[in-house]
Amino acid sequence: MKMEICLFILLLSCLLLLTTANSDVRLVDGGDPCAGRVEVLHEGQWGTVCGDYWDMEDAAVVCRQMFCGDAVAAPQYAHFGEGTGSIWMSNVACGGSESTLKDCGHNERIPQYCRHEYDAGVVCSGNFEMQLTGGPHPCSGRLEFKHGGSWYTVCDPDFDLQDAKVVCRQLGCGIPVEEPRGAAFGKGGGQVWSKKINCKGDESDFGQCLRSSTEEQNCNHETDVGLKCFWYTDSRLVGGPDSCSGRVELQYLNHRSIRLVGDAGGCAGRLEVLHQGSWGTVCGGSWDLKDAQVVCRQLQCGTALRDPVPTFFGPGTGPIWLDEVDCEGNETSLWDCPSAPRGQNDCVHKEDVGVVCSEYKEIRLAEGCSGQLEVFYNVTWGNVCFNQMDTNTASLICQHLNCGKSGTVSNSWSRLKGAPNWLDNLKCRPHDSTLWQCPSSNWGDNKCDEDEVAQITCDGCSAASKDRPCSRHPPMRLRGGSSECSGRVELWHNGSWATVCDDSWDLRDAQVVCRQLGCGTALEAHGNSAFERGNSTIWLNEVNCRGDELHLWDCPHSLQEQRSCSHKEDAGVTCAAPSPQYRLQAAVGKTILPQN
Repeated sequence: MKMEICLFILLLSCLLLLTTANSDVRLVDGGDPCAGRVEVLHEGQWGTVCGDYWDMEDAAVVCRQMFCGDAVAAPQYAHFGEGTGSIWMSNVACGGSESTLKDCGHNERIPQYCRHEYDAGVVCSGNFEMQLTGGPHPCSGRLEFKHGGSWYTVCDPDFDLQDAKVVCRQLGCGIPVEEPRGAAFGKGGGQVWSKKINCKGDESDFGQCLRSSTEEQNCNHETDVGLKCFWYTDSRLVGGPDSCSGRVELQYLNHRSIRLVGDAGGCAGRLEVLHQGSWGTVCGGSWDLKDAQVVCRQLQCGTALRDPVPTFFGPGTGPIWLDEVDCEGNETSLWDCPSAPRGQNDCVHKEDVGVVCSEYKEIRLAEGCSGQLEVFYNVTWGNVCFNQMDTNTASLICQHLNCGKSGTVSNSWSRLKGAPNWLDNLKCRPHDSTLWQCPSSNWGDNKCDEDEVAQITCDGCSAASKDRPCSRHPPMRLRGGSSECSGRVELWHNGSWATVCDDSWDLRDAQVVCRQLGCGTALEAHGNSAFERGNSTIWLNEVNCRGDELHLWDCPHSLQEQRSCSHKEDAGVTCAAPSPQYRLQAAVGKTILPQN
């Protein structure tokens, strides 16, 4: 009997080891599985990592362990909020090639100065190289992915439709048609990922499935998974009387395909091209507006808005297929333009090209997760009318902005002076997944008065704002000036209003602030705390806008609590003028910006 109990305990211990082997690190409060505060599992409890000596080599190991691509940033000082409980690791010293964070040199005796305000964080690129090879087109073939510098095939016994959905979606290949078994597209030459994969089907990337992969299987290249996806990337109805009827057209993928990654509408983002069955990026060497015009025309996204584009679309991964692109501007395809030999360049991913086209659309609420609903279209921020809008529509908007799952809507006076009313009669249906699928009047066609602008309040803002901004773009305000359009610049961060250090602050930065707040043109950029000193965290430094960005957040900047600055260096702006409607709203007790 004692022997049986011992064997049972031993078996249970082994199962626990298998279960936690790939799940002893997680990223928390980053709004994404591949970004957040680093937490490690030790003695059955999750705890944080002290940020002393934390750097990109440490972050690289975490990203690899999490199947989250490359490390983009290694923020310290509780950038993703302070954790709770124990601090399990300090003085982490990874070489960058370790398999897990716990393989890195570190101290388990935590110094007294390590408190949760020093918690380490990580931002990863969010994906890794994956491809279908050996098939007749890029959306059919043997499934392979790259991890830790090695290529792996996938074992087929338990690979099912839910797993296939995630792969096809991530590759931009529509939906799965078939999962051929028994190395149907030939045997791979690398390693075999022998752990069982169990996707739910709604994961945003295949790496999420691999992170939870623990149970071992008996695999070899005889069982390499194959996959056939329905080879189209988009669909539409054309020629009908409204958006819900017409001729069905499917957009198919081909080795001449291009895409913009980083915006749900597909008309702005990092430029990626398909070559040899793999998506890769384009190097920014010699890139100009003529090249961008060809991209926008090929994607049927109008004309290119600006060049160069800020790097807020982030670096890509995988190959860099094109460099030294030199279009005349009238080509029908980017592939018709001269360029350097494919794959032969000395570029790095921080040089990846981004493009913004005129059909790019974005929405925002004036106060982050509440306020007037505004749409960026045709190079201009404009209003959305209240007519026919209901709580279903408001809820979809709140979800799109990461502001909760529901919201309420009412009418209000426009805060944007002279702004167009872009959308009217907007009413989303239960099956619409994005705002752009919802029926509405044509762009610019409206019967909307100045007091009929939609104002939305989301339910997620008040709860989330206790810890961090609940919108994709933190709320911003001006304080201490002579009007609502002049003063010290403040951003909402970690439950309080934070200021901006004036290092590198200039008129181009001020221009972005004024535009974002609907305050017209910037007249002056102030430093040295011209509008009195703030009294909380100094969050941004070295802001370096070009002046045409949509948000201050889109500009290059240093992001963390700025301990080298003091409040005597708080940045401020003076904008041309507020709108008359702002004064009317203030008179009836409404406000544009959040209050303390």
